[in-house]
Amino acid sequence: DAEREAQVEEEEDDDAEFEHSWSPSPFPERVTIIGGGPAGLSAAIYAARSGLKPVVVAPPMGGQLQGKGVDVENYPGLFNVTGPAVISLMRQQAIEFGAKFEAEIVTGIDASSRPLKVMTNSSVIQTHAVIVATGAESKWLDVKGEYEMRGGGVSSCATCDGHMYRGKHVLVVGGGDTAMEDALVLARTSESVTVIHRRDAFRASKVLAQRVMEHPSISIKWNTVLTEIIGKASDAIDATSGDAELDLDAPVQNVVSGAVLKDVYTGEETKMDVDAVFVAIGHTPSTSFLEALVEFNPDHPGYVLTQGTSTRTSVPGIFACGDVADSIYRQAITSAGSGAAAALDAERWLSEEGLGNEEADFEAELLAELMSDGDKQTMYDADAYNVYDDAGGRMTGMKESVAAEL
Repeated sequence: DAEREAQVEEEEDDDAEFEHSWSPSPFPERVTIIGGGPAGLSAAIYAARSGLKPVVVAPPMGGQLQGKGVDVENYPGLFNVTGPAVISLMRQQAIEFGAKFEAEIVTGIDASSRPLKVMTNSSVIQTHAVIVATGAESKWLDVKGEYEMRGGGVSSCATCDGHMYRGKHVLVVGGGDTAMEDALVLARTSESVTVIHRRDAFRASKVLAQRVMEHPSISIKWNTVLTEIIGKASDAIDATSGDAELDLDAPVQNVVSGAVLKDVYTGEETKMDVDAVFVAIGHTPSTSFLEALVEFNPDHPGYVLTQGTSTRTSVPGIFACGDVADSIYRQAITSAGSGAAAALDAERWLSEEGLGNEEADFEAELLAELMSDGDKQTMYDADAYNVYDDAGGRMTGMKESVAAEL
């Protein structure tokens, strides 16, 4: 029956997942990649194709693209595919070339001795090189309706999702450079953009703030905070006809229809009709496990400082890519590109340091030793007693049975 088929399919998925899981080895890994987003998986694909047999350490859930339920439409070559589907394809490609996975959260890196040690909740991975690709998490307001309507009008990326609200009314929350940039991006396609800020002046750069304040399609509400996001059933649900199949067990997808705003001085609340809310109050890089280990960008706290145009950090053998080192672009495609660069940098560094594959070297030495022992045995056998010598080497003219015995 259907229930049994579903159970069998689930068991097969579990077996397939286990098949590509990392298992401890007496030899250090050559490259360990921390993070399973576009940067980490791109690094894994490049490293695996180079024969480095990378280990990817990342929990099965999490990541901005992994949690993006709507279609990803700004990644070349992909159309009508969701964030989780993109990650699944990248993961499968990495597996195809030999990458292994450890579904754990990294708690720290020990660089006091070599090889490096990557600590997780349940394991310690010894490795020559580490690629950090843990990304940066969007900051959220934690107001009512925000979590429930992510992907239904609540977003933290105007570049990613703004096109879906062409000709509509949108709200931007924030007062920094990110909020200004998002407001200007949205103003190109949206009917109107309202920026709300809890203070009476933006903390963004003067040039960006001035452009926002002078833009005809952008209005500003000072000394205002967002207290609630109001939703309604999506038009797709409303338009469902009686003849169409409707899954009554599926959760109803609500979309943004309005927002409740509050004046920070008077406490007065007003309701505003909007089609989308863009939260632009910054990002927090997932780098807490690197504190006191690598240098951070002094101009962008929390972001790892890399050397020049490379992905090398202040610690030899540790590389950083994706949003963890990018405070400007923060796009899936730029993350994927820097992940490829990190794998190339790591491969070059391993070659410069003369760090090869100890496991393969050990197997080669063992095989050479076995072959050497075999040659010695052959020489010994050549000097040993040979029964054919008693027959003078003559085999012809003898009975078959006698020849067989000899």
